[in-house]
Amino acid sequence: MTEAFLCTHRRTAIGRFGGTLSRLRPDDLAAHVIDAVMAQHPGLPVDEVIFGCANQAGEDNRNVARMACLISGLGEAVPATTVNRLCGSGLDAVIIAARMIRDGAAEVVLAGGVESMSRAPFVMPKAETAFSRTAEVYDTTIGWRFVHKGIAARYGIESMPETAENLAAERGISREDQDRYALQSQGRYDGDWHAADIIPITPPGKGAEAVARDEHPRATSLEKLASLAAPFRAGGSVTAGNASGVNDGAACVLIASARAVRDHGLIPLARIGHGASAGVAPRIMGIGPVAAVARITARTGLSTKDFDVIELNEAFAAQVLACTRAWGLPDDTAHVNAKGGAIAMGHPLGMSGARIAATAARRLAETGGKHALATACIGVGQGIALTLHAV
Repeated sequence: MTEAFLCTHRRTAIGRFGGTLSRLRPDDLAAHVIDAVMAQHPGLPVDEVIFGCANQAGEDNRNVARMACLISGLGEAVPATTVNRLCGSGLDAVIIAARMIRDGAAEVVLAGGVESMSRAPFVMPKAETAFSRTAEVYDTTIGWRFVHKGIAARYGIESMPETAENLAAERGISREDQDRYALQSQGRYDGDWHAADIIPITPPGKGAEAVARDEHPRATSLEKLASLAAPFRAGGSVTAGNASGVNDGAACVLIASARAVRDHGLIPLARIGHGASAGVAPRIMGIGPVAAVARITARTGLSTKDFDVIELNEAFAAQVLACTRAWGLPDDTAHVNAKGGAIAMGHPLGMSGARIAATAARRLAETGGKHALATACIGVGQGIALTLHAV
């Protein structure tokens, strides 16, 4: 069984909802980062493309990975598949790619994720009866649609912000703590550091300029954050300021076997270790990373204190604090999201997991650490995690 290594990675900037990248289709975003990675390795044979995407409707066209391959320079000969584990989709793509390489099924796999939440369409179910005079329309950007009555009765269908409110209430996480963490995320965001991973992309339209910087980060203060309404629950604490954004973007990483690294002169950032997913109650989906990481620590003997680098998705500040406190880490732990997280950067659902895996690998290489952890909570009650190790 061969080892799998995370090598080259590239991404688009993360665009704000309705922002500059909203003029680009998701298949175009994905093709752009595929071509950007391949530009670093002309002629490199690719066995498979695996991309995560949470929204399979509209321009995502059921299998956006394949569509992106056809648009990109890879063409028709490279097979491609799209995986959907909602917020964990991009990280799942990396895990699946590594498994393919370890099993000997591939030598080089492009893994990544894409989401255009701005362009997510409205969908309408077909009529139950002929000549129906009623119609329902669902927004596919985020959240529930076409709800099954049994799931609603058994688990509830609380929105993502409501699940964060549940965690905050159950874990005693105050509004002030959430706002303080949100300010920390914004303050830690390092635009120059992240710019090194971003491939400029020019949206269509006359006079359009290339987008090469993340659009979502913004200046704020504790006073500004405290002034925001908490609209999701009476007396609640979750606001637009201490939650991640609704965003657009794509990311791609090159995963290679030891033989491919040697034969093609690739430079790995990290060796890919264990991946795991776990299920939790949908109403507190944000605690998912704790369950997923517990599976990894049980298999490897590593504890959360053994990781020199941790990249944890920031769906909500309440979710981050629930996880880090469960791991016995201080709220301001320096090695968790050291360059900012999704509260600052935004959270294009299918992209985020691939982005945090690449960020963790790069940080591990730069800091000279031994072990890194990339992990995310997932809507409807799951968690996912991946370990990375120094080369």
